[in-house]
Amino acid sequence: MTTKMVKGLACGLVAVLAAVSAMAQEAAKPAVVLHAAHLLDVRAGKLVSPGEVLVVGEKIVEAGTHVTRPAGAQAIELGERTLMPGLTDVHVHLFLHPGAEDLQTVEESVPQRTLIAADAAKADLIAGFTAERDMGTEGAGSADTAVRNAIDTGLIPGPRLRVSGNAIDLLGGHEDAIHYNPAMHVLSNADYANTADEIVHVMREQRKEGADFTKIYETGKDSFVDGVFKTPYQYTEAQLRAAVAEADRFGKGAGHGVAVHATGEPGTGFAVAAGVESVDHADQLGEATMRAMKEKNIPAVPTFAISEYFADHAASPEGAARRRAQNAYHVAEFKKQLAAGVPMAVGSDVGPFPHGTQAREMELMVENGMSAADVLQADLLTNARLMGWEGKIGELKPGFYADVIAVDGDPLQSISALRKVAFVMKGGVAYKHP
Repeated sequence: MTTKMVKGLACGLVAVLAAVSAMAQEAAKPAVVLHAAHLLDVRAGKLVSPGEVLVVGEKIVEAGTHVTRPAGAQAIELGERTLMPGLTDVHVHLFLHPGAEDLQTVEESVPQRTLIAADAAKADLIAGFTAERDMGTEGAGSADTAVRNAIDTGLIPGPRLRVSGNAIDLLGGHEDAIHYNPAMHVLSNADYANTADEIVHVMREQRKEGADFTKIYETGKDSFVDGVFKTPYQYTEAQLRAAVAEADRFGKGAGHGVAVHATGEPGTGFAVAAGVESVDHADQLGEATMRAMKEKNIPAVPTFAISEYFADHAASPEGAARRRAQNAYHVAEFKKQLAAGVPMAVGSDVGPFPHGTQAREMELMVENGMSAADVLQADLLTNARLMGWEGKIGELKPGFYADVIAVDGDPLQSISALRKVAFVMKGGVAYKHP
């Protein structure tokens, strides 16, 4: 036998052993069959009955009315419920909790706030939210990187996370400590950047520390007087373009770009022209901005739930009335945006109101003009794309992550079913049982 033949046999043997090893590893993964009365076909906007999902390891292998039942597979019977993909939220604040938001960042240490964030992540997961975008630690810097990594390694329970670190803001901007005694030098809840070069410098520092994407405060402080909404812009279109170009330079694609806090014109228009990934809050959009968002497929993230919470918990009846008037204005603008074909994503701004209760956002989106099917597609399909997990989460399909929940009732008939999450699985691991 020649040396060449020996080498060929050796290579073949290695390939066979590798294949056998891979098969053995696959066979060793636990198989689980989930069964319920119904299963949500998100893209078609309908239920199929009954509903079954075959999970092997962390992935879905089959989904439909009936699936293969491998020998030894665990069966989980979920009764008269609806199986559906895990919920998502693209505007959360894990490092915030109800109370004086500005004082939290002054009175609570970063280690304390990180523990609070870990608890918030667990609450969101148990409520059925299996993927989220954390829109700024509000002064805790890159501590969100530690929370994300702890979740990813199984150290603590929580959703899949995209994190941004601190938001980026101007000196004296939206999140700066403007009303404090200047002699005390109270720090901003964001990272300062006053020029395009400074924005790029801060972005590089944040990405070095583990940020997935960049959040920028583009507008604020808002005013609403006699039915007129106004908000100053913070960065020019050219400065935002520099931020988007820097994010593109990293080359990581969707879920790693620039998202903006932008409530009204001209800042919303500058952000869309620059090519941001999402316009969060979007209380007011001009006609040209709405057309551009439709053309570029840039979603608005309305964040109705936080506005409702602040109105309900205002310090005075007068304050509550002002909040409600501004909320009504936002709803009217939202209906214009829907009519113009602006894409919608789902983000609640949870944190200043209790974590785990943000399914309220989807109820409000339905109350304010969207169908339940459209809201579910926004939450499960648009959000997946926005976070860079399109084709991996948001549908019950073979090859997708086994992020599966079961809810009481039919969410297409009553979106409030999303408040009744009885079962939660993320990556093939069950975290909540009925």
